[in-house]
Amino acid sequence: MIRIITAVVATVALTSFYAAGPSLAASCKEEAAKRKLAGAAMTSFMSKCEREAQEACDTKAGSQKLAGAAKTSFTKKCVTEAVGG
Repeated sequence: MIRIITAVVATVALTSFYAAGPSLAASCKEEAAKRKLAGAAMTSFMSKCEREAQEACDTKAGSQKLAGAAKTSFTKKCVTEAVGG
């Protein structure tokens, strides 16, 4: 059972990697640096950006009909890339 789940997660990760291609949008950290944000403004911007990334990634995972561990793995990777971590 664990081998099946691992295989599904790996397949989904590779598929999403090749389907996504290079990211055209700047990450949250890059955008904050470009805007020269610091202190409370940076904290606020990063929080908002991370929330929006989470929502967008959840939507993507839903459209790909992911569930369970595959959805969690996909969403975590997607948000990390969007935030720039």
